[in-house]
Amino acid sequence: MKTKRVLSSFILGLTALAASASIAAAGYPEKAITVIVPFPPGGSSDAIARAIGPRITQTLGQPWVVDNRPGATGAIGAGLVKRAAPDGHTLMVASIGVYSVNPVLQKKMQYDPSRDFDLLTVAVRAPNVLVASPNVPAKNMAELVAWLKNNPEKVSFASSGNGSSDHLTAALFWQKTGTSGLHVPYKGGAPAMTDLLGGQVDVSFVNVNTALTYIKAGKLKALAVTGDKRSAVLPQVPTLAEAGIKGVDIYSWQGIAAPKGLSKEVKAKLHHSILAALNEPVLKAKLTEQGFEVVGNTPEQFARFQAEELARWRNVIEVGKITLE
Repeated sequence: MKTKRVLSSFILGLTALAASASIAAAGYPEKAITVIVPFPPGGSSDAIARAIGPRITQTLGQPWVVDNRPGATGAIGAGLVKRAAPDGHTLMVASIGVYSVNPVLQKKMQYDPSRDFDLLTVAVRAPNVLVASPNVPAKNMAELVAWLKNNPEKVSFASSGNGSSDHLTAALFWQKTGTSGLHVPYKGGAPAMTDLLGGQVDVSFVNVNTALTYIKAGKLKALAVTGDKRSAVLPQVPTLAEAGIKGVDIYSWQGIAAPKGLSKEVKAKLHHSILAALNEPVLKAKLTEQGFEVVGNTPEQFARFQAEELARWRNVIEVGKITLE
């Protein structure tokens, strides 16, 4: 009888625990959701965070507040997210650099993306596009590669920072073509774009959505995209593979995460709300027009993808002997 009473008490305890978790999820969110973007305003991560906000606010009934915390290629903002309470009221929208590059490049990391976050979903992806300032003499990839070979380490490649996806795309491009360039890192994609438009730097691998307006206006020349197929918004621009440069099929992507330790119920509620926002027909069409491809995968798929990306970029960094200095 005593054993039965103990077992009965244990079952009742589990039931009460499940009920309290369910009640907590039902009451979530209880206040504004702060969404840390660890980069300056104007980049792709910032754009995605702000695009989905109004729809998630409608679904969850609380404000969605974007907080830009740039620095150290996203590591400063990511560290803030790591230390936040795992109650679903602090999230992060960040790119490949935060999730799969910083752990290789940065010696004293404030966070471990594989252990310190609950990875929710890869929201979107987009190929990079190799764009050139109008005063660059090359009109296609063959001419650009020839120009690089004739001017080793002189043609300037702008990036949004050391270890960013545009920097590493350039590094992989140099490795595959046997060329070299002068890397010019900026503190974010917006200032890099400003100098590219002004002709202070020559070329850059830029997110398609960031460069699209300037390409259409004739302010930048699009030479190739890094996807495994042509971009729907730049159908006239060849892929690098079509231009004879293999092994540089790259997508920039934005992932959404929370501090480690979310309850199962809150995690599910957040994931459902985020995917509903991303797949809302009007927003999805708008994102597609801007060059984004909605992904919206599961937390488990995000975790596997993050590990694969980490291994890929570790190899590029080691082969290229890339450091933050």
